[in-house]
Amino acid sequence: MDLQTAIQETQCALNLVLNNKFSEALDLLKPWWRDSMYHALGYSSILVMQATMTFEHRDIQTAMATIKDALNTCQKFRKKNSVVGSLSSLISKQTRLQEEEMHAEICYAECLLQKATLTFVQNKVLLKLYQRLNAVVFEIVCPELPDVLDENMISFIKGGIKIRTSYQIYKECQNVLNVNQDLAGQSDLFRQFEGGVKLGIGSFNLMLSLLPQRILRLLEFIGFSGNRDFGLSQLREGASSQSLRSILSALTLLFYHTYVSLILGTGEGNLVEAEALLEPYQHKYPKGSIILFYTARIATLRGNFEKARARYEECISSQQEWKQIHHLCYWELMWTHSYQQEWQQAYRYADLLCKESRWSKAIYVYQKAAIISMMSEEDVKKTGEDIVELFRSVRLHVSC
Repeated sequence: MDLQTAIQETQCALNLVLNNKFSEALDLLKPWWRDSMYHALGYSSILVMQATMTFEHRDIQTAMATIKDALNTCQKFRKKNSVVGSLSSLISKQTRLQEEEMHAEICYAECLLQKATLTFVQNKVLLKLYQRLNAVVFEIVCPELPDVLDENMISFIKGGIKIRTSYQIYKECQNVLNVNQDLAGQSDLFRQFEGGVKLGIGSFNLMLSLLPQRILRLLEFIGFSGNRDFGLSQLREGASSQSLRSILSALTLLFYHTYVSLILGTGEGNLVEAEALLEPYQHKYPKGSIILFYTARIATLRGNFEKARARYEECISSQQEWKQIHHLCYWELMWTHSYQQEWQQAYRYADLLCKESRWSKAIYVYQKAAIISMMSEEDVKKTGEDIVELFRSVRLHVSC
Protein backbone atom coordinates (compact mmCIF):
# COMPACT_ATOMS: atom_id res chain seq x y z
CA MET A 1 0.00 0.00 0.00
CA ASP A 2 1.38 3.42 -0.93
CA LEU A 3 1.82 6.18 1.65
CA GLN A 4 -1.00 8.41 0.39
CA THR A 5 -3.54 5.57 0.51
CA ALA A 6 -2.33 4.57 3.98
CA ILE A 7 -2.92 8.11 5.28
CA GLN A 8 -6.37 8.21 3.68
CA GLU A 9 -7.38 4.90 5.28
CA THR A 10 -6.07 6.05 8.65
CA GLN A 11 -8.14 9.21 8.26
CA CYS A 12 -11.20 7.00 7.65
CA ALA A 13 -10.37 5.07 10.83
CA LEU A 14 -10.04 8.33 12.78
CA ASN A 15 -13.45 9.41 11.48
CA LEU A 16 -14.89 6.12 12.72
CA VAL A 17 -13.40 6.69 16.18
CA LEU A 18 -14.84 10.20 16.31
CA ASN A 19 -18.22 8.71 15.35
CA ASN A 20 -17.98 6.20 18.24
CA LYS A 21 -17.31 3.23 15.93
CA PHE A 22 -14.22 2.02 17.76
CA SER A 23 -14.37 -1.65 16.74
CA GLU A 24 -14.96 -0.75 13.09
CA ALA A 25 -11.88 1.48 13.17
CA LEU A 26 -9.77 -1.40 14.50
CA ASP A 27 -11.18 -3.75 11.86
CA LEU A 28 -10.25 -1.27 9.12
CA LEU A 29 -6.67 -0.88 10.32
CA LYS A 30 -5.87 -4.44 11.39
CA PRO A 31 -5.21 -6.07 7.97
CA TRP A 32 -2.35 -3.67 7.20
CA TRP A 33 -0.97 -2.77 10.63
CA ARG A 34 2.17 -4.90 10.24
CA ASP A 35 2.95 -3.53 6.77
CA SER A 36 1.94 0.15 6.88
CA MET A 37 3.38 2.66 9.35
CA TYR A 38 0.13 4.67 9.49
CA HIS A 39 -2.05 1.61 9.98
CA ALA A 40 0.34 0.50 12.74
CA LEU A 41 0.23 3.93 14.40
CA GLY A 42 -3.57 4.16 14.18
CA TYR A 43 -4.16 0.61 15.40
CA SER A 44 -1.82 0.96 18.37
CA SER A 45 -3.19 4.42 19.23
CA ILE A 46 -6.71 3.07 19.69
CA LEU A 47 -5.53 0.16 21.85
CA VAL A 48 -3.29 2.41 23.96
CA MET A 49 -6.15 4.86 24.50
CA GLN A 50 -8.37 1.99 25.57
CA ALA A 51 -5.74 0.60 27.96
CA THR A 52 -5.10 3.96 29.63
CA MET A 53 -8.83 4.33 30.29
CA THR A 54 -9.62 0.81 31.50
CA PHE A 55 -6.49 0.08 33.59
CA GLU A 56 -7.26 -3.59 32.86
CA HIS A 57 -4.15 -5.80 32.88
CA ARG A 58 -5.25 -7.65 29.74
CA ASP A 59 -5.81 -4.40 27.80
CA ILE A 60 -2.45 -3.03 28.92
CA GLN A 61 -0.61 -6.21 27.89
CA THR A 62 -2.34 -6.26 24.49
CA ALA A 63 -1.56 -2.59 23.87
CA MET A 64 2.08 -3.00 24.93
CA ALA A 65 2.59 -5.94 22.55
CA THR A 66 0.90 -3.99 19.75
CA ILE A 67 2.99 -0.86 20.26
CA LYS A 68 6.19 -2.90 20.11
CA ASP A 69 5.09 -4.33 16.77
CA ALA A 70 4.09 -0.85 15.60
CA LEU A 71 7.59 0.45 16.38
CA ASN A 72 9.06 -2.42 14.36
CA THR A 73 6.76 -1.60 11.45
CA CYS A 74 7.78 2.07 11.51
CA GLN A 75 11.44 1.09 11.83
CA LYS A 76 11.29 -0.73 8.48
CA PHE A 77 10.58 2.56 6.70
CA ARG A 78 13.15 4.71 8.52
CA LYS A 79 16.44 5.84 7.04
CA LYS A 80 19.32 3.59 8.07
CA ASN A 81 21.14 6.54 9.60
CA SER A 82 18.07 7.28 11.74
CA VAL A 83 17.57 10.31 13.94
CA VAL A 84 18.36 8.32 17.03
CA GLY A 85 21.35 6.63 15.44
CA SER A 86 23.18 9.67 14.11
CA LEU A 87 21.75 13.12 14.63
CA SER A 88 24.66 15.00 13.09
CA SER A 89 24.69 12.94 9.91
CA LEU A 90 20.95 13.39 9.43
CA ILE A 91 21.22 17.17 9.70
CA SER A 92 23.69 17.20 6.83
CA LYS A 93 21.47 14.94 4.73
CA GLN A 94 18.05 16.45 5.42
CA THR A 95 17.35 17.29 1.79
CA ARG A 96 17.94 13.66 0.81
CA LEU A 97 15.28 12.24 3.10
CA GLN A 98 12.49 10.66 1.08
CA GLU A 99 8.89 11.54 1.98
CA GLU A 100 8.30 8.01 3.22
CA GLU A 101 11.34 8.27 5.52
CA MET A 102 10.17 11.63 6.85
CA HIS A 103 6.78 10.15 7.75
CA ALA A 104 8.45 7.10 9.30
CA GLU A 105 10.32 9.38 11.74
CA ILE A 106 7.12 11.13 12.83
CA CYS A 107 5.20 7.87 13.23
CA TYR A 108 8.10 6.32 15.16
CA ALA A 109 8.24 9.33 17.52
CA GLU A 110 4.50 9.11 18.18
CA CYS A 111 4.75 5.38 18.88
CA LEU A 112 7.60 6.01 21.33
CA LEU A 113 5.42 8.49 23.23
CA GLN A 114 2.64 5.93 23.38
CA LYS A 115 5.02 3.30 24.71
CA ALA A 116 6.29 5.70 27.37
CA THR A 117 2.71 6.46 28.43
CA LEU A 118 1.90 2.77 28.59
CA THR A 119 5.05 2.09 30.63
CA PHE A 120 3.80 4.52 33.27
CA VAL A 121 0.30 3.03 33.20
CA GLN A 122 1.54 -0.57 33.27
CA ASN A 123 3.58 -0.01 36.41
CA LYS A 124 1.11 2.48 37.88
CA VAL A 125 4.02 4.80 38.67
CA LEU A 126 2.06 8.01 38.13
CA LEU A 127 -0.96 6.63 39.96
CA LYS A 128 1.19 5.72 42.96
CA LEU A 129 2.75 9.18 42.95
CA TYR A 130 -0.76 10.67 42.85
CA GLN A 131 -1.94 8.39 45.64
CA ARG A 132 1.02 9.39 47.73
CA LEU A 133 -0.19 12.97 47.48
CA ASN A 134 -3.66 11.76 48.45
CA ALA A 135 -2.14 10.11 51.50
CA VAL A 136 -0.68 13.45 52.57
CA VAL A 137 -3.94 15.30 51.93
CA PHE A 138 -6.02 12.77 53.86
CA GLU A 139 -3.29 12.31 56.53
CA ILE A 140 -3.10 8.62 55.84
CA VAL A 141 -0.04 6.70 56.99
CA CYS A 142 1.20 4.41 54.24
CA PRO A 143 4.82 3.48 55.11
CA GLU A 144 5.34 0.95 52.29
CA LEU A 145 4.56 3.39 49.47
CA PRO A 146 8.09 4.84 49.09
CA ASP A 147 9.50 1.31 48.67
CA VAL A 148 6.95 0.52 45.98
CA LEU A 149 7.89 3.73 44.18
CA ASP A 150 11.58 2.79 44.37
CA GLU A 151 10.81 -0.55 42.73
CA ASN A 152 9.10 1.22 39.86
CA MET A 153 11.71 3.97 39.43
CA ILE A 154 13.48 1.95 36.72
CA SER A 155 10.27 1.87 34.70
CA PHE A 156 9.86 5.59 35.27
CA ILE A 157 13.38 6.24 33.96
CA LYS A 158 12.78 3.97 30.94
CA GLY A 159 9.67 5.93 30.11
CA GLY A 160 11.61 9.18 30.44
CA ILE A 161 14.28 7.96 28.03
CA LYS A 162 11.62 7.12 25.44
CA ILE A 163 10.16 10.60 25.83
CA ARG A 164 13.57 12.21 25.33
CA THR A 165 14.24 10.11 22.22
CA SER A 166 10.83 11.08 20.83
CA TYR A 167 11.57 14.75 21.52
CA GLN A 168 14.92 14.52 19.72
CA ILE A 169 13.20 13.04 16.67
CA TYR A 170 10.63 15.84 16.61
CA LYS A 171 13.40 18.46 16.86
CA GLU A 172 15.22 16.96 13.89
CA CYS A 173 11.99 16.65 11.93
CA GLN A 174 11.45 20.34 12.56
CA ASN A 175 14.88 20.98 11.03
CA VAL A 176 13.86 18.87 8.02
CA LEU A 177 10.68 20.92 7.75
CA ASN A 178 12.56 24.22 7.83
CA VAL A 179 15.05 23.11 5.18
CA ASN A 180 12.32 21.88 2.83
CA GLN A 181 9.83 24.75 3.12
CA ASP A 182 9.80 25.08 -0.68
CA LEU A 183 7.78 21.83 -0.80
CA ALA A 184 5.11 23.08 1.61
CA GLY A 185 2.65 24.19 -1.04
CA GLN A 186 3.43 21.47 -3.57
CA SER A 187 2.99 18.10 -1.87
CA ASP A 188 0.06 16.79 0.18
CA LEU A 189 2.41 14.26 1.79
CA PHE A 190 4.67 17.10 2.91
CA ARG A 191 1.66 18.95 4.40
CA GLN A 192 0.80 15.77 6.31
CA PHE A 193 4.38 15.61 7.60
CA GLU A 194 4.19 19.28 8.58
CA GLY A 195 0.98 18.60 10.54
CA GLY A 196 2.73 15.84 12.48
CA VAL A 197 5.71 18.05 13.32
CA LYS A 198 3.50 20.90 14.53
CA LEU A 199 1.48 18.53 16.72
CA GLY A 200 4.61 17.03 18.30
CA ILE A 201 6.68 20.20 18.72
CA GLY A 202 3.65 22.17 19.89
CA SER A 203 2.61 19.54 22.45
CA PHE A 204 6.13 19.16 23.84
CA ASN A 205 6.70 22.90 24.20
CA LEU A 206 3.31 23.42 25.83
CA MET A 207 3.69 20.44 28.18
CA LEU A 208 7.22 21.37 29.27
CA SER A 209 6.30 25.04 29.76
CA LEU A 210 3.84 24.00 32.47
CA LEU A 211 6.61 22.57 34.66
CA PRO A 212 8.07 24.63 37.52
CA GLN A 213 10.97 26.83 36.37
CA ARG A 214 13.54 24.97 38.45
CA ILE A 215 12.63 21.67 36.81
CA LEU A 216 12.43 23.25 33.36
CA ARG A 217 15.94 24.68 33.72
CA LEU A 218 17.21 21.21 34.57
CA LEU A 219 15.46 19.70 31.56
CA GLU A 220 16.83 22.44 29.31
CA PHE A 221 20.29 21.35 30.40
CA ILE A 222 19.68 17.90 28.85
CA GLY A 223 18.21 19.25 25.64
CA PHE A 224 14.52 19.96 26.30
CA SER A 225 12.86 23.34 25.81
CA GLY A 226 9.44 24.64 26.81
CA ASN A 227 8.08 27.82 25.27
CA ARG A 228 4.34 28.14 25.90
CA ASP A 229 3.62 30.79 23.29
CA PHE A 230 5.56 28.87 20.64
CA GLY A 231 3.83 25.63 21.59
CA LEU A 232 0.38 27.20 21.35
CA SER A 233 1.21 28.81 18.01
CA GLN A 234 2.42 25.49 16.58
CA LEU A 235 -0.73 23.71 17.74
CA ARG A 236 -2.92 26.47 16.29
CA GLU A 237 -1.19 26.17 12.94
CA GLY A 238 -1.56 22.39 13.12
CA ALA A 239 -5.26 22.67 14.00
CA SER A 240 -5.93 24.97 11.04
CA SER A 241 -4.15 22.71 8.54
CA GLN A 242 -6.00 20.18 6.41
CA SER A 243 -4.08 17.16 7.67
CA LEU A 244 -4.69 13.86 9.42
CA ARG A 245 -3.47 15.31 12.70
CA SER A 246 -5.34 18.64 12.57
CA ILE A 247 -8.08 17.43 14.90
CA LEU A 248 -5.46 16.02 17.28
CA SER A 249 -3.89 19.48 17.52
CA ALA A 250 -7.36 20.92 18.12
CA LEU A 251 -8.12 18.39 20.86
CA THR A 252 -4.77 19.13 22.53
CA LEU A 253 -5.65 22.83 22.62
CA LEU A 254 -9.14 22.03 23.92
CA PHE A 255 -7.69 19.94 26.73
CA TYR A 256 -5.30 22.77 27.62
CA HIS A 257 -7.99 25.47 27.66
CA THR A 258 -10.67 23.45 29.48
CA TYR A 259 -8.58 21.47 31.97
CA VAL A 260 -4.83 22.02 32.18
CA SER A 261 -4.76 25.82 32.47
CA LEU A 262 -7.43 25.69 35.19
CA ILE A 263 -6.02 22.79 37.20
CA LEU A 264 -2.45 24.13 37.19
CA GLY A 265 -3.53 27.74 37.67
CA THR A 266 -1.71 28.98 34.57
CA GLY A 267 -4.71 31.00 33.42
CA GLU A 268 -8.47 30.98 33.00
CA GLY A 269 -8.48 29.13 29.70
CA ASN A 270 -9.43 30.69 26.40
CA LEU A 271 -13.03 29.56 26.01
CA VAL A 272 -13.59 31.73 22.93
CA GLU A 273 -10.79 29.88 21.13
CA ALA A 274 -12.02 26.55 22.50
CA GLU A 275 -15.49 27.15 21.07
CA ALA A 276 -14.06 28.20 17.71
CA LEU A 277 -11.90 25.05 17.57
CA LEU A 278 -14.84 22.83 18.43
CA GLU A 279 -17.45 24.40 16.16
CA PRO A 280 -16.52 22.72 12.82
CA TYR A 281 -16.33 19.29 14.46
CA GLN A 282 -19.74 19.72 16.09
CA HIS A 283 -21.17 19.75 12.57
CA LYS A 284 -18.94 16.96 11.29
CA TYR A 285 -19.40 14.61 14.28
CA PRO A 286 -22.70 15.72 15.89
CA LYS A 287 -23.07 12.47 17.88
CA GLY A 288 -19.37 11.91 18.56
CA SER A 289 -18.82 11.27 22.26
CA ILE A 290 -15.51 13.17 22.39
CA ILE A 291 -17.04 16.23 20.73
CA LEU A 292 -20.13 16.09 22.94
CA PHE A 293 -17.94 15.82 26.02
CA TYR A 294 -15.97 18.97 25.20
CA THR A 295 -19.17 20.81 24.27
CA ALA A 296 -20.49 19.95 27.74
CA ARG A 297 -17.23 20.89 29.45
CA ILE A 298 -17.23 24.36 27.87
CA ALA A 299 -20.88 24.82 28.93
CA THR A 300 -19.86 23.90 32.49
CA LEU A 301 -17.10 26.50 32.49
CA ARG A 302 -19.57 29.04 31.12
CA GLY A 303 -21.86 28.27 34.08
CA ASN A 304 -24.59 26.88 31.81
CA PHE A 305 -25.18 23.77 33.90
CA GLU A 306 -28.47 22.77 32.27
CA LYS A 307 -26.88 22.65 28.82
CA ALA A 308 -23.82 20.90 30.24
CA ARG A 309 -25.88 18.15 31.84
CA ALA A 310 -27.89 17.63 28.67
CA ARG A 311 -24.68 17.24 26.62
CA TYR A 312 -23.07 14.89 29.17
CA GLU A 313 -26.17 12.69 29.17
CA GLU A 314 -26.20 12.77 25.36
CA CYS A 315 -22.54 11.75 25.41
CA ILE A 316 -23.35 8.78 27.66
CA SER A 317 -26.20 7.59 25.43
CA SER A 318 -24.19 8.11 22.21
CA GLN A 319 -22.16 4.92 22.64
CA GLN A 320 -21.98 1.86 24.89
CA GLU A 321 -18.70 0.34 23.73
CA TRP A 322 -16.26 2.35 25.85
CA LYS A 323 -17.82 2.69 29.29
CA GLN A 324 -14.83 4.69 30.49
CA ILE A 325 -16.13 7.71 28.56
CA HIS A 326 -19.28 7.35 30.66
CA HIS A 327 -17.12 7.60 33.78
CA LEU A 328 -15.66 10.91 32.60
CA CYS A 329 -19.22 12.17 32.22
CA TYR A 330 -20.23 10.82 35.66
CA TRP A 331 -17.35 12.78 37.22
CA GLU A 332 -18.42 16.00 35.53
CA LEU A 333 -22.11 15.43 36.29
CA MET A 334 -21.23 14.86 39.94
CA TRP A 335 -19.61 18.30 40.03
CA THR A 336 -22.29 20.15 38.05
CA HIS A 337 -24.92 18.92 40.54
CA SER A 338 -22.62 19.78 43.45
CA TYR A 339 -22.20 23.36 42.18
CA GLN A 340 -25.97 23.74 42.46
CA GLN A 341 -26.15 21.89 45.80
CA GLU A 342 -28.20 19.08 44.28
CA TRP A 343 -26.65 16.55 46.63
CA GLN A 344 -28.84 13.53 45.90
CA GLN A 345 -28.09 13.71 42.16
CA ALA A 346 -24.39 14.32 42.89
CA TYR A 347 -24.36 11.28 45.19
CA ARG A 348 -25.84 9.14 42.42
CA TYR A 349 -22.89 9.79 40.11
CA ALA A 350 -20.30 9.49 42.88
CA ASP A 351 -21.80 6.09 43.76
CA LEU A 352 -21.68 4.99 40.11
CA LEU A 353 -17.98 5.90 39.95
CA CYS A 354 -17.28 3.93 43.12
CA LYS A 355 -18.95 0.87 41.64
CA GLU A 356 -17.73 1.03 38.03
CA SER A 357 -14.45 2.91 37.64
CA ARG A 358 -10.99 1.53 38.41
CA TRP A 359 -9.15 4.85 38.27
CA SER A 360 -9.01 5.82 41.99
CA LYS A 361 -11.38 4.25 44.50
CA ALA A 362 -9.95 6.45 47.25
CA ILE A 363 -10.96 9.64 45.45
CA TYR A 364 -14.42 8.32 44.60
CA VAL A 365 -15.16 7.09 48.14
CA TYR A 366 -13.94 10.38 49.60
CA GLN A 367 -16.10 12.39 47.17
CA LYS A 368 -19.12 10.25 47.97
CA ALA A 369 -18.61 10.68 51.71
CA ALA A 370 -18.13 14.45 51.31
CA ILE A 371 -21.33 14.74 49.29
CA ILE A 372 -23.33 12.68 51.78
CA SER A 373 -22.07 14.93 54.60
CA MET A 374 -23.90 17.81 52.89
CA MET A 375 -27.25 15.98 52.79
CA SER A 376 -30.05 16.11 55.34
CA GLU A 377 -30.31 13.27 57.86
CA GLU A 378 -33.42 11.99 56.12
CA ASP A 379 -31.67 11.86 52.72
CA VAL A 380 -28.61 10.21 54.27
CA LYS A 381 -30.81 7.41 55.64
CA LYS A 382 -32.23 6.83 52.15
CA THR A 383 -28.72 6.13 50.84
CA GLY A 384 -28.09 3.46 53.45
CA GLU A 385 -24.53 4.75 53.80
CA ASP A 386 -22.50 5.28 56.99
CA ILE A 387 -20.55 8.54 56.55
CA VAL A 388 -17.99 7.76 59.27
CA GLU A 389 -17.27 4.32 57.82
CA LEU A 390 -16.94 5.78 54.34
CA PHE A 391 -14.32 8.28 55.48
CA ARG A 392 -12.48 5.57 57.39
CA SER A 393 -12.51 3.29 54.36
CA VAL A 394 -10.70 5.87 52.18
CA ARG A 395 -7.32 4.71 53.47
CA LEU A 396 -8.17 1.11 52.56
CA HIS A 397 -8.48 2.11 48.92
CA VAL A 398 -5.05 3.75 48.76
CA SER A 399 -2.59 1.20 47.32
CA CYS A 400 0.25 0.84 49.77
